[in-house]
Amino acid sequence: MKKRFNTTGSCNPAQHYMVDTSRKLAQIEEYIEEGSYFTINRARQFGKTTTMDSLFRLLSDKYFMIKISFEGLGEDDYREGRLFLAEFQKILVKKIKTVSPDLADFWKTPALSFGDLSQKVYDFCKLVNKPVVLMIDEVDKSQNNQLFLDLLGMFRNLYLERSESGDMTSTFHSVLLAGVYDVKNLKIKLRPDEERKYNSPWNIAADFNVDMTFHPDEIITMLNEYEADYHTGMDKEFVSNEIYKYTSGYPFLVSKICELIDRKLEKDWSERGVQEAVKLMLNNTEPNTLFKSIGQNLLNNKDFNDFMRSVSFDSKEYPFSAIDPMIELGLTFSIIKIENNKVRIHNLIFEDLIYNFYVLEELRGKYTSLRQNSSVYIQNGKLNMPYVIERFQSLIHNEYRKEDNEFLERQGRLLFLCFLKPIVNGTGFYYVEPETRDGGRMDLVVSFGGEEFVIELKIWRGEKYEVEGKVQLAEYLKTRGLSEGYLVTFSFLKNKTVQEEPEWVEHDGKRIYEAVI
Repeated sequence: MKKRFNTTGSCNPAQHYMVDTSRKLAQIEEYIEEGSYFTINRARQFGKTTTMDSLFRLLSDKYFMIKISFEGLGEDDYREGRLFLAEFQKILVKKIKTVSPDLADFWKTPALSFGDLSQKVYDFCKLVNKPVVLMIDEVDKSQNNQLFLDLLGMFRNLYLERSESGDMTSTFHSVLLAGVYDVKNLKIKLRPDEERKYNSPWNIAADFNVDMTFHPDEIITMLNEYEADYHTGMDKEFVSNEIYKYTSGYPFLVSKICELIDRKLEKDWSERGVQEAVKLMLNNTEPNTLFKSIGQNLLNNKDFNDFMRSVSFDSKEYPFSAIDPMIELGLTFSIIKIENNKVRIHNLIFEDLIYNFYVLEELRGKYTSLRQNSSVYIQNGKLNMPYVIERFQSLIHNEYRKEDNEFLERQGRLLFLCFLKPIVNGTGFYYVEPETRDGGRMDLVVSFGGEEFVIELKIWRGEKYEVEGKVQLAEYLKTRGLSEGYLVTFSFLKNKTVQEEPEWVEHDGKRIYEAVI
């Protein structure tokens, strides 16, 4: 049986095409070798469970590995201390049996308190002839429960006692937790009578700094496996870079693109195939759980929603701050990343997803006039982009000319996407080039009917910057092998003459269709 690309659950190298993560695993192994307690806190479908399974297989000869999950724990299990302890030990024994049935017998006598459990952990680790490593997956649902915090507090106390005595065998050699949120930030009361004194039960944990994204040189290792089976003749280096371009290495997105190309796009391992896979993902009427999760995060937190709207559309860049709670939340969900000390949406797919979220929100609200009949702009399956620009300019001049410059800087890009979305929806898609996502310009690439259209959106900053816009656009067209591009400049300044109609201009051998809004 041949392998397949997997996008549900943990990946197994015997069944699935997998990225070679040996470098990442080696970095994580260093934490374990040092006896660190730590958390792999990454967003959903970021490969946390697969990583833990890989660690289990890699390190089982050297360590006594125990991997458990809190996914099956229900609310009743947290109702009372003994119930929680009983369920925790039940899960523990089940996993230990798969490694060493004899050692599982040690847990026949249950611990009835955290003090009892602490002693049993001590005795068990002394009994085993290898360092014991405990990995707990899916800890998120437990994080707000006092009993879970008590468990972490017990691990912490044993860790501190180990540090004082120097006896590494007196407790778990390493404890690894996996979840979306950083358990290190959880708080627990020091004493019941001191309501305002708090401390983290996991403040002994090491900072986890391993890059869990897949880079092109890692993506290609998965393609090598696939190509050895199917001999498609693909340019593996090109395809891996193209996949990375859209995903920024987000593990689920990488695997999903590959799965779609393999199963639904007739193994079209080309630039077009990657683009079509992205389009299928974004236009799927049954969005995956990752996309649903992003939508819920935007809907359920108004402050975070406002923050992401600002990151997406404001003309000014959003600088990084280590103490900004919205940035912290965005990084936790892996919806954003930090590049050159600036906040960016994590990848082009998320960017398109989030743009569409706000565009559809506005089209249902105040910008209903921007809804367009796509058939007017499409002839014989081809998009008439000059007409799109012309009609957009006319609509804005007629309906939004009274708005001030501040409004335009804040909403201009959103207005254009609101206009464009209904036209290309379902047949094409668009994305913003990451290199041009700054305060002055935004290069929008539209893919439709096998053609690419590059539209530079700029805020009016004066004649000098208008010329620079043409220079920048011409250079960018060269990199993509295109002869024509589009320059849309937003300006409601009173001293700026409004261009009545877009016009074609020449610059450095490129034709540029220029419109001033």
